[in-house]
Order: sequence, then structure tokens, then C-alpha cells
Amino acid sequence: MGISLVALFSLIPAVGIVVISFTDIRALPFLPTHWVGLENYATFFSSAQIAYNVHALKNTFVFAITVTLFQNSVALLIAILLNQRLRGRNVARAVVFMPTILGVTVIGLIFSLIFNPSGGPAASLWKAAGASSAFFGDPHLAMALVIAVQVWSGIGVAVVIYLAGLQAIPQELYEVASIDGATSWQKLRHVTYPLLAPSVTANTLLCIIGSLQSYQLIYVLTGPINPATQVLSLAIFTQGFGGAQGGAVQSQGYAAAISIVQFFIVMIVSLATLLYLRRKETAL
Repeated sequence: MGISLVALFSLIPAVGIVVISFTDIRALPFLPTHWVGLENYATFFSSAQIAYNVHALKNTFVFAITVTLFQNSVALLIAILLNQRLRGRNVARAVVFMPTILGVTVIGLIFSLIFNPSGGPAASLWKAAGASSAFFGDPHLAMALVIAVQVWSGIGVAVVIYLAGLQAIPQELYEVASIDGATSWQKLRHVTYPLLAPSVTANTLLCIIGSLQSYQLIYVLTGPINPATQVLSLAIFTQGFGGAQGGAVQSQGYAAAISIVQFFIVMIVSLATLLYLRRKETAL
């Protein structure tokens, strides 16, 4: 039964995407569909498309790496703080997890209002400082703002995973370290971090895989045609559902080909990250 469900919901759609990537299928009705072989892949690497795709790929890696580093660092600090015996820590945990249950559209609306250049709170602060900005429309600021929103929206899950890892560490180890005269930093470095390594691995993989495939917040906050925040996943969406850029005619076949390229990129990065983190776990 389990294998049948995996085949139904994962394997069959995946095979379908691969098949579609070798065709010129489009959303317009009554257009004939032809088998074009590797033409869509050739288009992706063609001189007409390579600059656009390399730019999108560069933005994808910048987005994924930065989100992964900041989200894990901040989540670990918050988890360590919320693992202490503090008054109101359960309320604080709920507040930290709250962004996770909000939809992408709600989050996008909230931050679009906050950073509304015509009169949002951020614009008022900028104006008080004698400056102004288009925020999500500013090519020098848009990516940084999107990264900050992405970190905020996904930090709840990372905190929960780190909290679970922290609570699984025996308190006796900290007591022994205190008897030996270890400082708080030494406890963190030599007790907490080595035993928390599996949680670090899980969070890092979840974050980097999700970020490499993320486009929803970018689409809501900056739209589909902002070069400063153009990522590969967004290129797939615009090619498949409208707003195609970079000189290519909208085509679901071409979008499927890009998604296959993205699949191999995500797989290679994920496996390399997993091998590296597993070796670090062993070394610790």
C-alpha cells in the first residue's frame, strides 16, 4: 500500500514532468504537441538564455545560502534561550512559531504594508532619517529584504527542531562540565553543539532544499519580473503559468526542462551538504 501511494503521488508525476520536458506543450488550447527531444534543454543553455539563467541561478544560491546561515544561527540562539527556565517561555515559543502557520499571501501582505514606500512604517522611519527607498522595488535592497522575510517566516520549525535536540541532552553532562569548571561557552562548544549535530544536519538540509526551491514569497513581495530577486524556481513558475521573461516564449515543456535542471542542482547540493555534515558529526 505504501509503495503504491509513493508511486501515485511522487513517481508518476515525476516521470510525467520528465516526459513533458521533451515536448513543446503549451497552455493554449488546440495547439498540437510535438516531441522535440533535447530542444528545451538546448534552449536553457543557449546563448539567448544563458545570461538570464546564470543570473537566476546566482540569485538562487545567494538566497539559499544566506537564508540557511541566518535562519539556523538565529534559530539556535532562540532555542537555547527558550530552553531556559524563563517566565512566559511557552508564550514566547508560540510567538516564535506563529509565522509558520501564516500563509505566504498573508506574510506577503503584512510586509508589503510595512514596507509600502508611499506611507508604510518603514517609509516613515526612512523619512525621519532624511532618506527614502522603494524597498522591494529597490534593486540594491530587495533581495536582502526578501531574505529577512524568508528567515522570519521559517524560523519557527527550525527552533522546534533545535528545542527537541536540546531537551534530549542529559542535564548530567552540564553538571559534570560545571564541576570541571567549564564556562558557558565551553559547555556550548563541547557539550551542546556535538550532541546537537543531528539537529543541525536536519535543519540545514531542510532549509537549503526549501530555499533552493522557494519562489512564493519572492513572487508575492517583488513580483515575477524583478531582476534583483529572479531565482530559478520563479523562472519555472513564470514559464509555466505566465509572465515569462528572458526572451523565451511561454511553454510548459520548457518549464519542465528547467525544473529537471533544478532537480539535479538541488540533488547535488543536498547530497554534498549531507556528506559534509555527516563527516562533521563523526568528527565531533
